[in-house]
Formats: sequence, structure tokens, C-alpha cells
Amino acid sequence: QVQLVESGGGSVQAGGSLRLSCVASGSIYSSYCMGWFRQAPGKEREGVAAISTSAGSTYNIDSVKGRFTISQDNAKNMLYLQMNSLKSEDTAMYYCAADSRSNCGGWYYGMDYYGKGTLVTISS
Repeated sequence: QVQLVESGGGSVQAGGSLRLSCVASGSIYSSYCMGWFRQAPGKEREGVAAISTSAGSTYNIDSVKGRFTISQDNAKNMLYLQMNSLKSEDTAMYYCAADSRSNCGGWYYGMDYYGKGTLVTISS
């Protein structure tokens, strides 16, 4: 079992920045795919970004390219999402996620474990 706890959400104006953090505990191994998902009000959850903890390869969706950066600190079992140039459409609950598929194949469609989420609100 894997436990994930997010932090760093908040309310900022459009154009601002936030950094989300996630600490992982439990049966976390060195070769995992970890990522961030979000769910806006009235919408389905969507994958935002992912990283292979062993290879360091990163993936993200087109709408956040150039604005969001996913990173990790394996020594601390930490995952981060640096979000810059935030837009109102980025408003959502953001969830940290982990999956045993180390190559992150199919990451966008879902992962094995999710945290409880941290709320990000962008005002225009």
C-alpha cells in the first residue's frame, strides 16, 4: 500500500505561480511512475504530468507544456509540480498519484494510488 499526501495548493491570481508537493510513504519502490492529476468542478479527472522515478523521463499534457514542471527527490520520496503562468482554467483539485508501471505507459488514463488532493484556485 502507498500513501500520498499533497500540499502547496492555494489561491493566486492569473499569471502567478504555485509549487505543489507530495510526500510518499508505504511500499514505494525506486522504480515507479508518479504523477499529478486534476479535477475541475463539473469535469472528469485528467492527467497533468508524470515522471518515471527510475529513468527521470517526464510527460505532460499539451495545455501545461512550458508552464508546469514535474520533478522528484527520490531520497526524500517527494514529488513536486511547479506551476507558472497560471490560468483560470487551471483551477482544480490536484492529486498526487503513483503507479507500479515504472515506464509510465498509459499514465494519463490513471494510476494505482491517489492522495486526497490539494485545491488550486486561480482568479482572473
